[in-house]
Amino acid sequence: MMVQWRFKSKFTTYSEQPLSSGLSGAEIAQKMLHENGIYDVQVISVEGQLTDHYNPTNKTVNLSPEVYHGRSVAAAAVAAHECGHAVQHATAYSWLQFRSAMVPIVNVASRITQFTLMIGVMLAVFSHVYLLLQIGVAALAVTTLFSFITLPVEFDASKRALAWLDTSNVTHSKTEHDGAKDALKWAAMTYVIAALSALVTLLYYAQMLAGRRDD
Repeated sequence: MMVQWRFKSKFTTYSEQPLSSGLSGAEIAQKMLHENGIYDVQVISVEGQLTDHYNPTNKTVNLSPEVYHGRSVAAAAVAAHECGHAVQHATAYSWLQFRSAMVPIVNVASRITQFTLMIGVMLAVFSHVYLLLQIGVAALAVTTLFSFITLPVEFDASKRALAWLDTSNVTHSKTEHDGAKDALKWAAMTYVIAALSALVTLLYYAQMLAGRRDD
């Protein structure tokens, strides 16, 4: 919660810092895509706050209104980061391919995790039946692995974004570059915390399963 609060605070701060180039997030996204030889990805606006993402299925860079229309350091950082994912897709970045291949399995695992863990714990306590709890722990292990695979994908997208922002002169000054870097750093921290939280939860249930089976 603290990291989420800090990220939102940073985003708000850099949203109020004008970009000297005067480009909007949508214009920056289009520029980055074209300069990387990508012409089959559409940049669109989606409702919500911090709903920005790249969809490899329909090849769209989806930007929240604040980023799509924004002409700030934060808008530039987020737009370039999402386009970083599009560049990963276009260049067959291995970690992104691995992550995308896991999506169908993770979707199933995410749907059954809560149910299997909740019912599985009850069955293990009262009936010494461990199968459902084992399935729950296995499903949780899949989603935890997915969280960690997401980290190099996000870090690489930010690295590509910052490098391009500098070489394209979208961020003209050191202040703008440092602001974009700081915003993306805190965005990445939310993924790190999510992965660590998933790992702690997995270890908790795995230990519970091991302890119950030893009884």
